[in-house]
Parts: sequence; C-alpha cells; structure tokens
Amino acid sequence: MQIHERIKATRIDNDKTQEEIANIIGCSSKQISRYEKGEQEMTISKLKALCAYYHVSADYILGLPKNLEWPR
Repeated sequence: MQIHERIKATRIDNDKTQEEIANIIGCSSKQISRYEKGEQEMTISKLKALCAYYHVSADYILGLPKNLEWPR
C-alpha cells in the first residue's frame, strides 16, 4: 500500500470525512483530496499532525517496515 492509500484508508477506518481531517490538521478538504490521490505529498508538519490525531506513527503512514534498525 502506498502512502496516499494509507492516508485515505486511515481516515476511512476512523469514520472521518476529508473536511473533518482538513480542519484538524489545518488545510482544505481539497488538499486532503490531493494527498489521498497521490497528487501532492504531505508536508512533515501535516503528517505529524495527522499521526498525532490518529495516534499512529509516521512509520505506519509511510509504510516503513517494523523494527527498523537505527544507525549508531
């Protein structure tokens, strides 16, 4: 699943409209539509707000595998 698909799937799983999420993260519903269609990438600040609202990690939205090793 690609990033834009996860953004949309997470919104739908939480029974939220694009307008509700737009109000929560501070953008327009048109912008949410662009994110969900993959027409535009979400900024880090919007991604952070989205993750905080849904209580998920950015790794989940970005589709990164679990248990990534961090460089030391």
